[in-house]
Amino acid sequence: MFHENKGVVNTNNTLCYSVIGIHGIGGSGKSTLAQLVCAREKKNRQEKMDGHFELIMWVHVSQSFTVSAILEEIFEAVTRNPCPQLNNLNTLHDKLEEELNGKRFLLVLDDVWYNIEDDRQRVELQQILSPLKAGRVGSKILVTSRTKDALLVLGAAELRCIPIPDLDEDVFLDLLMHYALEGTNIDDYARRRLKDIGTDIAKKLKASPLVARTVGGRLGRRPNAEFWTTVKNGKLVDGTMGAALWWSYHHLDQQARRCFAYCSIFPRRHRLYRDELVNLWVAEGFIRSTSKGEEMEDVARGYFDELASTSFVQLGGMDYSGKEYYVIHDLLHDLAETVSGSDCFRIENGLRWSIDLRRGKVPRRESWRGDIPQDVRHLFVQNYDHELITMKILQLENLRTLIIYTAGEVVPVEEEVIESIFKGLPKLRVLAIALSQEQHALINEPDMFSVSESISQLRHLRYLSFRTSTRCSVILPSTLTKLYHIQLLDFGQCEKSEFVGGDLINMRHLFSCSKVNISNISRLTSLRTVPFFTVRKECGYEINQLRDLNKLHGKLCINGLANVKSKAEALEANLAAKERLTVLILDWDDDTNCDPEVQAEVLEGLCPPVGLETLEICHYNGLMYPNWMVDRQKDGPKYLQEMWFDRWSQLGPAPNLEAFVHLRSLRVWDCSWDALPGNMEHLRSLKKLEIHKCLNISLLPTLPQSLEEIKLVDCNGEFMESCQQVGHPNWEKIEHIPMKKWNFV
Repeated sequence: MFHENKGVVNTNNTLCYSVIGIHGIGGSGKSTLAQLVCAREKKNRQEKMDGHFELIMWVHVSQSFTVSAILEEIFEAVTRNPCPQLNNLNTLHDKLEEELNGKRFLLVLDDVWYNIEDDRQRVELQQILSPLKAGRVGSKILVTSRTKDALLVLGAAELRCIPIPDLDEDVFLDLLMHYALEGTNIDDYARRRLKDIGTDIAKKLKASPLVARTVGGRLGRRPNAEFWTTVKNGKLVDGTMGAALWWSYHHLDQQARRCFAYCSIFPRRHRLYRDELVNLWVAEGFIRSTSKGEEMEDVARGYFDELASTSFVQLGGMDYSGKEYYVIHDLLHDLAETVSGSDCFRIENGLRWSIDLRRGKVPRRESWRGDIPQDVRHLFVQNYDHELITMKILQLENLRTLIIYTAGEVVPVEEEVIESIFKGLPKLRVLAIALSQEQHALINEPDMFSVSESISQLRHLRYLSFRTSTRCSVILPSTLTKLYHIQLLDFGQCEKSEFVGGDLINMRHLFSCSKVNISNISRLTSLRTVPFFTVRKECGYEINQLRDLNKLHGKLCINGLANVKSKAEALEANLAAKERLTVLILDWDDDTNCDPEVQAEVLEGLCPPVGLETLEICHYNGLMYPNWMVDRQKDGPKYLQEMWFDRWSQLGPAPNLEAFVHLRSLRVWDCSWDALPGNMEHLRSLKKLEIHKCLNISLLPTLPQSLEEIKLVDCNGEFMESCQQVGHPNWEKIEHIPMKKWNFV
C-alpha cells in the first residue's frame, strides 16, 4: 500500500502524494498503528540504506492547531533543525517547499480534528497540504482521526479510509496479558493462573487498547492471583472506559497521582521530556524524601517510570535533535484535568494571520478573553500577552507556577512586565519565560535582556528559566544570589551571561551554553547538572572548582584546558570521582600556544570515571597518549561506548585503544594521523566507524567483524575511491560491513 508509484520529481499538476486515513474512537489504537508503520519504514530505510522514503515525519495536529505551528513542525522534521522565526506565512510555505523539493516522504498527521460545519477549519487543513506538492511522486500522507470526515477533507479516497474495528475477545485478552506480563519473571503455572483471571477482567474492559495498556500496566506491577482476583471482583472496572482509567489512576502512588495531575497544565499531546518534568516536580515540592537517602530526582524518576509503565505517559518519539519525548493520550489528559481541578490551568491563546500592506500576512496573537480561576496554583500560557499578564495574571495571589511558553519578534517580552511579575507574584516556585526570538534581527543587533534587581523578592523561587535565542545576552543582577532556595537556573541558548554562584548552595541544575560564565561554583556541592565549565586565568574559574562537585550527572564539557598548566592541577578536577557522568568533552579550544608536553600531562591527569559512556577530546596536540587510554591495566573508563577524536594534530598513527574493549562507536574528525588504531580488529563490540576530513589516511587496518556501518566523509579522494573499488585491500577490509556511506567534497 505504501510503495507503489516509485516515480520522479513532480513536474506537473498531479499530486506527488496520496492520502491514507485511519479512523476510530479515542483509545482504539490509531496512533499506535501509525507508529508501527513509521517504525517499519525506518527499519526498511536503515537496512536497505535507500528505502522508499527519504523522509519520515510525524506531526501531531490536535483540536486547537494553527497552520503556522504545523508547518513549523514539518519544517523541523525535514531539516532536523529549529524552524527560523518568520513573519510571513508565505515565506514559511516557500522554505518548506524548498526543503521538500524532489524528496519522497512519508508524513503522519496524527489526531486530526474536523468539524464539518466549520469552513475555516477545512481551509486551514488544506493549507497544511499546500507546500507538500513539491515532493517526489510516491510520497504518502497517513492521517489518523476520530472521524472519516477529517480524512476526506484532506484528500483520502473513500476506499483508503480504514476503520479501526473492535478487537475480538481472544485478541484483546492477548493484548491485556502482553501489557500485564511482558518481561515478568513468573513460572508457567502462575502465568496460566493469571491468564484465567485475566480472561474475566478482559470481559469488563470492552476491548479498548488504551484501557488494555493502562489496566494491564497496573496489573503487571502486582502479578499475583490475590490482587488480580480482587480486581476481577471489584466495581471500579465496571465496563466503561472512564471507570477503568479511574481505577488505574487510583492505584498509582499518591505522589505519582499528584505529578500526573500537574501535567494537565500542558496542552494536549504537548511534548514532555522526562528530566524537565522531574525537575519541575522537585521544584514544586511534590517529591517526598525517603528513608534510604535517595536524591529527590531519583525518587521523581521512579514516579515517572510508574506513570510510563502504566501508560499514563506514553513514548511519543524523537524530536529533531534526537531527544526522546513523551505524550499523554487525550482521554488520560481529560482525566488529569478532572483530578487537578482548579489547581492547574492553561491558556492556549491562538495565533492568527492578519494582512499588513508592507509584509503581507503576518502573525497576530489573539488575547485571552476567558476567566482564570482565582485560586489557580499552576498556570501555563501558550503565548506571551502583555495585557493578559498585567490585567489578569498579576491578580492571582496563590500562583506557584507561571510558564510562558513562546514569544516571537512581533510580541517581545518587555522587561518592565517581567519586573512586575517579580514584584506581584511573590509566592512563585517556578517561573519559566520564553524571551523574544531574534527581535532585533532585522537591524542586525543582538538582543539584550536585563533582569531587574527586584528578582530577589521571589524568595520562594526554586526554578528559574529564561528561554533565549543564541543572539541574546542576559544581564543578571547581584541580587540573584539572594534566591537561597533556587534549585534550577536555565538560560537557554543565551549568547553571554556572567554571575557569581557561590551563595546559591541549594542549586542542583544549571543549564546554559558555553559562553555563560559562573564563578565560584565549588561551594555548590549539590550540583547535579552543569553542561559547560570554562577554565579561565581568573580567580573563581580554576579547574579545581570542580573538585567537590561529585554529584554531577549526564554531560560535562570542560573548555579552556590550555589554561591548565600541570598534571597536578588537572588531578584537582577529581574527574574519576564523578561516577554519574555519562558524557565528557575535553577541549583545548585550538590554542596554538599550549605546550604539547603540558597537554600530555594534563590529559593524563584528567582520567575520566570508570562508568563513562561517551568521551570526546578536541584540539589535543600532546606528544603522548595517556596511560588510561592505551593500557587496560590502568584505571579509566573501562566501559566506554562512544569515542570521538576531534582535530588532533599529531602525525603518525592514531593511539591504540587497548582500554576500550566495549567500544561501540568511534568517530575520527579532522585528525592528522596517517593510520587508524592498529588494534581495531580486537574491538569486537564496535558497530559504527566514522572518518571525517582525515586527509592523510590511505589504508585501513583490519576491522572487526562486528562492524555494521562505516562512513567516510571528505577524506583523501584516492582513499575513498579505493574503498569502493572491488578487489582493493581497502575494499576487502570493509566488504563485510552491511552499511557503507561516503560523501565527497
